[in-house]
Amino acid sequence: MSLPPLYALRAFEVAARLNSFSKAAEALNITPGAVSRHVRTLEMWFDCELFKRQGPRVEVSDAGRVLAGHLSESFTSIEWACRAFKSENHLLRLKAPSSLTMRWLLDVLKIFRDNHAKPQVEIASVWMDIDSVDFSREPYDCAILLGNGYFGDSTESRLLFSEWLIPVCTPSLLDSARHRLAQCDLIHPSPDRRDWKRWLKRTGLFPGLDVSRGIVFDTLEQGSRAAMSGHGVAMADLRLTLEALESGLLALPFREAIATGEGYYLVWPKNSLRRESIERLMAWLQLHTPVFPSQDIVCLDYDEKRV
Repeated sequence: MSLPPLYALRAFEVAARLNSFSKAAEALNITPGAVSRHVRTLEMWFDCELFKRQGPRVEVSDAGRVLAGHLSESFTSIEWACRAFKSENHLLRLKAPSSLTMRWLLDVLKIFRDNHAKPQVEIASVWMDIDSVDFSREPYDCAILLGNGYFGDSTESRLLFSEWLIPVCTPSLLDSARHRLAQCDLIHPSPDRRDWKRWLKRTGLFPGLDVSRGIVFDTLEQGSRAAMSGHGVAMADLRLTLEALESGLLALPFREAIATGEGYYLVWPKNSLRRESIERLMAWLQLHTPVFPSQDIVCLDYDEKRV
């Protein structure tokens, strides 16, 4: 089956996205008349109206909107495929959660840059309600995500380190947290309050504790910051809280840490042309994963067994 001209498809996609022939002409550095002719070519080829014309004004039709959506996805894929073949293969674009970036990744990448000329790692630290990445739509070569290790059939992943949760507070609140937790403000690092629920269920401590109360945040980082300021007892990632524990900004009212069954994974698309650079970065990250605090910790894995 023959295809319509690529230049006509591109002109139509831009015109539909901007809903204007003149703006599309400016973006493509051609004349509005040329855009109009390209659209006419496609309308003849598809035998349907792609734009409704009302004098000098145009508006994309329902059929045109459907076609434009498919073309937009296709041109995005082509764009990223072409970028992968460009000469700057030494550049890796990395997506990572904001809490992980602030607590660990920034320092590790700084040392990586000091010791490696290539690849250059460009990090985007973003808040994610659910850790995910769509390499066909997002401008990243790899990502660090919290999950169970499966991030889609089109991706590969390797575990960097597992997530372990434990309550934290300022040293001044230690006695209150240990003996009167029900009277302390609970700090939840997620709106669903799942971390406190999981910790209480796994440890069996404080049965009947009301987790519906307390202060709710969107990230572990925000929760830890609130705990440092003395606003209550927060649930935190044991490894990512190491610096605050060692400096005395935070303390552990309890020794029980639970594994959630999830972990932080380096994720990348299958058949990536930058696999060699990704594997070099992965080896460095695995070599510099955050360690457990030296304090005596009782670790409960996700099968509720003590390890």
